[in-house]
Amino acid sequence: MRIVIAGGSGHLGSVLAEHWHARGSDVVVLSRRRCETPWKSVRWDGRTVNSWAHELEGADVIVNLAARSVNCRYTATNRRDILSSRIESTLALGEAIARLSNPPPTWLQASTATIYAHRFDAANDEATGVIGGKEVDAPNAWRFSIDVATAWETACLDAPAPQTRKVLLRSAIVMSTVRGGPFARLLDLVRLGLGGAAGNGRQYVSWIHETDFVRAVDFLIRHRELSGPVNVASPSPLPNAQFMANLRQAAGVLFGIPATKWMLEAGALVLGTETELLLKSRRVVPRRLLEAGFEFAFPQWPPAAVDLVERMPMVAAPSRSRDSMPSR
Repeated sequence: MRIVIAGGSGHLGSVLAEHWHARGSDVVVLSRRRCETPWKSVRWDGRTVNSWAHELEGADVIVNLAARSVNCRYTATNRRDILSSRIESTLALGEAIARLSNPPPTWLQASTATIYAHRFDAANDEATGVIGGKEVDAPNAWRFSIDVATAWETACLDAPAPQTRKVLLRSAIVMSTVRGGPFARLLDLVRLGLGGAAGNGRQYVSWIHETDFVRAVDFLIRHRELSGPVNVASPSPLPNAQFMANLRQAAGVLFGIPATKWMLEAGALVLGTETELLLKSRRVVPRRLLEAGFEFAFPQWPPAAVDLVERMPMVAAPSRSRDSMPSR
C-alpha cells in the first residue's frame, strides 16, 4: 500500500508513518523541512502545487495532518497562521488531486474533537453531538477553535475530488510514547508532583491510546462505506480529576498539587499558550467506529495509562520532529 502523509513530520504523522513503514507500506511524507527518516520525505510549502503532487498519483491513501500548532496564545497573528496553515494545505491537496489521472481512493483529513461543545450533560457523538461556539459558559476565545475546525472540514469537503472518499478524523488527544507529546508532558508534571486536577476537575478529557489510533485509521481505510466525520476517541472519556488520579496511580505517585483556574491562566500566559487545552470539557464518544464493529484494545484509561507509563522509558528515547498537527 502506498500512503502519502501531508504534514507527516509531526507527532501524529510520526506515529502513523512508523506504524505503516514497519508493516511494509510505501510511505511518503510531505514536510516543510528536510527530515531524516527511514521513509521518503518530500519538501512542500503547504500552499502551492508543484512537483510534490506527483507523489499522489496512484497512491492508495492521502492523509492530511498539515497544520500549525494551536499550542500558543491566540493573538491576531497566530490566529491567522493557525487558520491559513490548515485551509491552504487542504486546498493545495484538493487542487493536486483534481489534476491526477489516478487519484487516491481515500482521503483522511485531520480534524479535532474540539469542534464539539464544551459540555458536561451528555457525550458528543457524530449523530447527536453539539457543535460548539454558542456555549454561554465558555470564553469567547474558545470559539476560535470551533471556527477553525469547521473551516478545515469544509475546505476538505468542498475540494473537487469526486473519485476520492473523504473521512474527517475528529481526533481526541492521542496518548503516545513520543517524547514531547501530550502524554510525555503530562507524565512529567505528575512526576514533578504537579499532576493534580486542573481547575475544578469536572471537565471531561477525551483521549485515545496510540495503538487504537493507528488501528482505527487502518480500520477506516479498509471500511470504504465510512465517510464524513468520524470521532477517533476512546469510548470512555472521564473527568479531568479522575483522569489525573489514574495517571498518578499508574506512575506510582501518591499526590499531585491541583491547579486553580487563575493559576492555569497565569501559567498559560507565561508559557505562551491557552487554558482551553486544559479547561474545555471534551466529552466525545466514537459512535460510528463502534457501530461499524471496531474493537478497542484500550477502551478504559487506567490500563492505557499503565501501558504507556511502562513503555515510556524504552520508547521515548529517540526524539521525533513535531512541526505539524497537534494531537488534541
